[in-house]
Amino acid sequence: MSVRWRDAMERALYGPGGFFVSGSGPAGHFRTSVHASPAFADALLRLVERVDAALGHPDDLRVVDVGAGRGELLRALSAALGAPPAAARPSASSGPSSAGPAPSASVPLASRVRLTAVEKAPRPADLPDEIDWLDEIPDGITGLLVATEWLDNVPLDVAVHTAEGWRYLLVDPATGAETVGDPVDPADADWLAWWWPAPDAGADGIGPAGSGSRAARSAEAPSVTARSGSGRPELPTAVRAEIGRTRDDAWAGAVGKLDRGLALAVDYGHLRDGRPVDGTLTGYRGGRQVPPVPDGTRDVTAHVAVDSVASAGATVAGCAYDLVSQREALRALGADGGRPPLSLAAGDPAGYVRALAAASAVAELTDPAGLGGHWWLRQPVGVDPGPFMAR
Repeated sequence: MSVRWRDAMERALYGPGGFFVSGSGPAGHFRTSVHASPAFADALLRLVERVDAALGHPDDLRVVDVGAGRGELLRALSAALGAPPAAARPSASSGPSSAGPAPSASVPLASRVRLTAVEKAPRPADLPDEIDWLDEIPDGITGLLVATEWLDNVPLDVAVHTAEGWRYLLVDPATGAETVGDPVDPADADWLAWWWPAPDAGADGIGPAGSGSRAARSAEAPSVTARSGSGRPELPTAVRAEIGRTRDDAWAGAVGKLDRGLALAVDYGHLRDGRPVDGTLTGYRGGRQVPPVPDGTRDVTAHVAVDSVASAGATVAGCAYDLVSQREALRALGADGGRPPLSLAAGDPAGYVRALAAASAVAELTDPAGLGGHWWLRQPVGVDPGPFMAR
């Protein structure tokens, strides 16, 4: 039985036995910045330090990872911090920290930070004790909320433009076969009119063949690919749209959980003036890009309308956002991928080889045709944005 894409994605990704709640997790199926190099976690740690300073070094600094996979990013941050035992910090069930001694920069960050993973899957048995594990974003966050390739997996509806206007696309969860359904409802029609207007088309609703943009090429790994591009057969005459209203709501809700600090979304996406004419919906399984059949055996993902999401978050925060490429953001945090000086090779050959390998890993993260083309959406809440948004 065919259903709307939003319902199919919800069941396939997060329902019983769904892709993100069962098995070993997404790391075995596709490659994100978190998996690509420790340099990503190192850069995030420098961002945490900037947020901490901007907040005045609070006693209880939260780092909340939304869509945490199996905790890979927070494991790396915990190791980098040299975090103390969980007993030395507030418990996951406690609310915002109560009044106490004046916060001081002299208290080590590792003694004040609380690492919290948010994921629908059960807590991994080998997750370090100092990392909290929740299935919902907690309230009252003071610190950094980070969502790395989370929004692209927030379920959404897909529409096709016909002579009668936008209509929902229905999908058979077992086969991935699509059929045209009812006209979109007024709220989705309004979103489409503003954020994904139909391109110039003839009376049949079909735009010029081959128009629109395609995603960046995949950044290849030995066995697992980064997520990019569309895995559907090319339909150059189809005018499709992925309705991002659910993602706007998800990001606005996440930003609303911050009392003070920074919300950061890292994802691949597009802007209003460059929406892909045939959409970006695709699947990943076992390290390969595959058709987006929503049967629970694979990831089903679509690029993010980042400007729409950003606007929704800014409305909640009451503060402007900042939107830059990952390449630009990581370089501002000291990860530039530059080659080590050749003079190091003469004085310390082994050190040169290590530095060269590290530079190569950073180069993957900052490659504008791959992971470096991801967007960084930085949304400050109740704090001067300057210290951690500088270029």
